[in-house]
Amino acid sequence: MAVKEFQAESKRLLEMMINSIYSHKEIFLRELISNASDAIDKIYYKALADENVNFDQNSYYIKVTADKEKRILTISDTGIGMTKEELETNLGTIAKSGSLAFKKETELKDGYDIIGQFGVGFYSAFMVADVVTVISKAFGSNEAYKWESSGADGYTIEPCEKDEAGTEIHLKIKENTEEEDFDEYLEEYRLKAIIKKYSDFIRYPIKMDVTKSRLKEGSENDYEQYKEEEVINSMVPIWRKNKKELTDEDYHNFYAEKRYGFDKPLKHIHISVDGAVRYNAILFIPEKMPFDYYTKEFEKGLELYSNGVLIMDKCADLLPDYFSFVKGMVDSEDLSLNISREILQHDRQLKLIAKNINKKIKSELLSLLKDDREKYETFYKAFGRQLKFGVYSDFGANKETLQDLLLFYSSKEKKLVTLDEYVSRMTDEQKYIYYAAGESVERIDKLPQTELVAEKGYEILYFTDDVDEFAIRMLMNYKDKEFKSVSSGDLGIDADNDTKSAEEETEHKELFAYMKDVLKDKVKDVRVSKRLKSHPVVITADGEISLEMEKVLQAMPGSQDVKADRVLEINVNHEVFNALKTAFETDKEKLALYTNLLYHQALLIEGLPIEDPVEFTNDICKIMV
Repeated sequence: MAVKEFQAESKRLLEMMINSIYSHKEIFLRELISNASDAIDKIYYKALADENVNFDQNSYYIKVTADKEKRILTISDTGIGMTKEELETNLGTIAKSGSLAFKKETELKDGYDIIGQFGVGFYSAFMVADVVTVISKAFGSNEAYKWESSGADGYTIEPCEKDEAGTEIHLKIKENTEEEDFDEYLEEYRLKAIIKKYSDFIRYPIKMDVTKSRLKEGSENDYEQYKEEEVINSMVPIWRKNKKELTDEDYHNFYAEKRYGFDKPLKHIHISVDGAVRYNAILFIPEKMPFDYYTKEFEKGLELYSNGVLIMDKCADLLPDYFSFVKGMVDSEDLSLNISREILQHDRQLKLIAKNINKKIKSELLSLLKDDREKYETFYKAFGRQLKFGVYSDFGANKETLQDLLLFYSSKEKKLVTLDEYVSRMTDEQKYIYYAAGESVERIDKLPQTELVAEKGYEILYFTDDVDEFAIRMLMNYKDKEFKSVSSGDLGIDADNDTKSAEEETEHKELFAYMKDVLKDKVKDVRVSKRLKSHPVVITADGEISLEMEKVLQAMPGSQDVKADRVLEINVNHEVFNALKTAFETDKEKLALYTNLLYHQALLIEGLPIEDPVEFTNDICKIMV
């Protein structure tokens, strides 16, 4: 029999298909099952147009059979089948899709759609098979034909026998190599897993003869194995069911079945949209952070389906980074695919779906914050840091989206509060939203810098995450109220106190200049403190980089020794200041000793490392003796 050659372009495409287009060979089964589903759909559409054609749903199915001895994997369907001419046209010319032509000629109704529109997926079979044989009998025809090919060299077509309409695809599975295990595509458990992963929601039953065990007749403990036909796929996906018929348990079971996490989700979001772009989605807000969430191994993204067929395990483009914790799936009939279902073209539809999902997630989180504060705080303790990263990243482009979702510990409320709740409690004379940064709530409670603001009765937000100050600097203000660190030079609280401090600064100018000279480049300045009440000394930062930001930046690789401009502030109303004045007048060496001790004391209060511990301990000994 003469071998017919593929067209030149088709031959090159086939070679590409076999060697490079698909990154996972297992998807060949997804493609062939989708084609089989399309073939049954075509019978359905024929029945819609022709009252003489009967479509009994129970008569249509797809079957997968593996013969390990002969190394033959068969995918058969009871669909519309193909004539000799259709075999020649659809399989002899790569990228010539019978499904696409059928879709153009047919007005699709009743929510059905043709999956395989690009005529390429069939050839993925050559990634795992040495020989592909297609036996097909067209609906209404008395003749059947066999199409066979060993790859890019060409194909043959000849008449054959087949009782019923439909198509059988026989794959002669390749022998194993050092790099590839092809035996897996003949193993029952592996075939079931691939079907469940990619084709679980194909609308027709996918059957397999599954191995089971039973007691031998007349035996108490001797078992025998037998085969029993079983439907592998679920067929009706949960996202296409009526929300009113589903319970929380149904959603939790789906979450567990899809292995989205080992926890129970805090909230589920079921979306059905039938507008400019049609899609269904089920999203979950997890309760706990995955162990690898902040590692490079973590992959964000939602499962993406086209008409019930899995295209991507993780479609990152559907979620912004700040909502990367969201789990779930999206199914749309309107997505544009090129080459294969695995390579997604980033088109307008996908962007529109992503935009809508983003809005919906924010809306649901705000509802959770309003209606179930305890649950929201559970979520926030797991993922609040990611929201703050979202405020800081992309030069603050998403700050308005996220600002109302943020929580910070309050000095007054002694619990987490929103920025809106803080602003609603501000008095008329309070100009700023005050905050203090530190390693923990307990540590911030003891910071000397908070004294003046706390004395005025103003609420202070506690920043304990390394990203907090960076995020707030990007946010700049909230509802026209500027953020102000309690360590800032101008707290905007007491103008009379500012005037008094300036006078004292002038009065003790020489003393502070001497202390500055003792500390050299360790500090930018030594000055009178406007904020201290009971503490003798504090170290603050002058400029954009705070002391907490310095700690964060110093811990990063390649930090290039970034440092804040440190300022040593002295409480002139503390009794220690009298000792400084006396030493300045009588014993400059003692003043130098006091200056170093106060500087190191201020570092310890701030949680900063002492540069020379030996010098510090020697200075303490000098005081003692």
